[in-house]
Amino acid sequence: MALSYKNIAPFLSAGESTVSRWLSYIGLGVGVLLLLSSVQMYSNINHLIRDKNTRKNGADFISITKAITNENMGKDNRFNEADIQDLKAQPFIEDAAPLKANAFKVTAGAGNLIPFSTDIFVEALNDKFIDTVPASFIWKEGDEMVPIIFSTDFLEMYNVFAPSWDLPQMSEKTASSVSIFLRCHGHNGERQYRARIVGFSDRVNSILVPENFLGLQNKQLEGIENITASRVFLKTTDANNPQLLSYLTEKNYHVNKDKTKFGRVKGVLQSIVSGLAGFGVLVILLAMVLFSFYLQLMVAKSKDNLQLLLTLGYSPKWLSRTVAKKWVPVYVTIIIVALVLTEILHWSFQHFVMPTRDELSFFIDWSVVVIALGLLVLSIAVNYRLVKKLLYKL
Repeated sequence: MALSYKNIAPFLSAGESTVSRWLSYIGLGVGVLLLLSSVQMYSNINHLIRDKNTRKNGADFISITKAITNENMGKDNRFNEADIQDLKAQPFIEDAAPLKANAFKVTAGAGNLIPFSTDIFVEALNDKFIDTVPASFIWKEGDEMVPIIFSTDFLEMYNVFAPSWDLPQMSEKTASSVSIFLRCHGHNGERQYRARIVGFSDRVNSILVPENFLGLQNKQLEGIENITASRVFLKTTDANNPQLLSYLTEKNYHVNKDKTKFGRVKGVLQSIVSGLAGFGVLVILLAMVLFSFYLQLMVAKSKDNLQLLLTLGYSPKWLSRTVAKKWVPVYVTIIIVALVLTEILHWSFQHFVMPTRDELSFFIDWSVVVIALGLLVLSIAVNYRLVKKLLYKL
């Protein structure tokens, strides 16, 4: 007959402390639930603000302009090279890129599909500062098709006034399929191009074209090679840095305060959730410490019985593995219950707090499951090592 924990259970039952055991179980369960719920809430925050988030690769991207007042209205309020170099030299600014504009005139139309044409402006920005850059956003001299990245705010504005002009409203998918005709003209002639929207930007309120296209048209149609920019995009680790905001105020640079305020609110929410996760980790550690006390008390009370088992020929390794296995079902149950409760909390948040937001998935984030499995493995490993250490001391 194979040996099991049932054969040695009577020798250990006398040393059990029911209160310590259940307190450690409850503490571990509460800690795991706090940690998993915090990770899921952190994921929910990121999903809810992903479309409006200015962050990319751990950085904030914000645009600035020179404030226009009655005193400087007649002056050139664009950024020169010295202004941009000064921005890049600041320790709280990682990089800066000018948003270059067209010096030539541009007229856009959509043919018979949308009987509407208008003069527009186009701009170009370093790809590293654009939130959505599809692979098709490239152009070389000789290409008739010009890729465009369109502002989502501009599309929303179009859909607002389109009905009053008897024009069709469009989704992003439909707008991307519309063939646009561009007439670029200046003092040195004109060029005709076809264009297509290849992406939409939540960050840049503009109509963006590739930098080499804009540079070539400025040079050929207006004879201008280097054009100063009215807007500059900044890359910074924190758009709400007091030093950054103080510098911009001192230089009389204007920044969209709604975006920086949104970033501040996001930071506060993530700090609260991170604090809850930290508290959950602390509770888990305390539960493990309490459980270690419980094991030490059990081994101390069962010392004579355990020594008898060792004398009868039971190996310390087998005893360690067999005793440790007793709590594996408990750990598995705690993890499963915590995952189920996390899913219920997530479902409740999705249905009762954010019922109109489709960004949230019905299921919990995969990272929550990974962390739960990691905690299960960690708990089993720590439990085994602790039991093994206590038994080998005998």
